Amino acid sequence: MVVGIMRLELYLYEVQSLKEKRSVVKKILGRCRVRFPVSCAETDLHDLWQSAELGFSLVERSEARIHTVFTRIQEELDRIGLTETRDTFTEYLHY
Repeated sequence: MVVGIMRLELYLYEVQSLKEKRSVVKKILGRCRVRFPVSCAETDLHDLWQSAELGFSLVERSEARIHTVFTRIQEELDRIGLTETRDTFTEYLHY
């Protein structure tokens, strides 16, 4: 069993308030929950209106399968065009 953890620090385009930020983050998280078998949440940078940190986790049989899902998530975020990824951290825990 492998647990994959991915943290993304995002820059949010054209967001002018915390209210707008929450709307964009909620849209992104909802879309990821529907399209991918992951748990996800906003994990940090709550009070910065143009930045967000999102955390994703997934349990699978192999690291390669998790890596594929995490790559698809990043591609989806690039495709919808609401954010720019500033930093990515990925960790795999093997049990």
